[in-house]
Amino acid sequence: MHELSLAMEVIELAQREAEKNGVSTIGEIRIEVGYLSGVEADAFKFALELLVKDTILEHAVIDLIRTPGEGRCSVCNMKFEMMNILDQCPGCRNFPTEITGGKEFRVLDLVAE
Repeated sequence: MHELSLAMEVIELAQREAEKNGVSTIGEIRIEVGYLSGVEADAFKFALELLVKDTILEHAVIDLIRTPGEGRCSVCNMKFEMMNILDQCPGCRNFPTEITGGKEFRVLDLVAE
C-alpha cells in the first residue's frame, strides 16, 4: 500500500515547510489527487489521518481535491474527461492516445494558524 508512504512524505513535507517559515501549527492542508494518479484517495486520506497524531498536521483540516483525467483521441482529435485509465473516446469509442490530465498528486497549499 503505497498510500501509507505517500502520507508519511506529505507529513514530512508539511513539517519542513512549517520549520522553514517559523510556523508551529497548520490549520489546513489541500492535496490534489487525480483520478488517474494511481493513488487510492480514500486509502491515502485514511493513512494520513492515522499518521498525523503528534505532528504539525494533527489538528489540520485535510482537504482532498479530486481532479478528473483528460484524454485526447488521435482518431477524431476529441478531448474528453476520463475517470478511469480504460475510458474510451465518447466520439469514436477508441482509447485515448494521450492522457493530458488527472495524473497529479501534489500538496497545493498549507494554511498556518
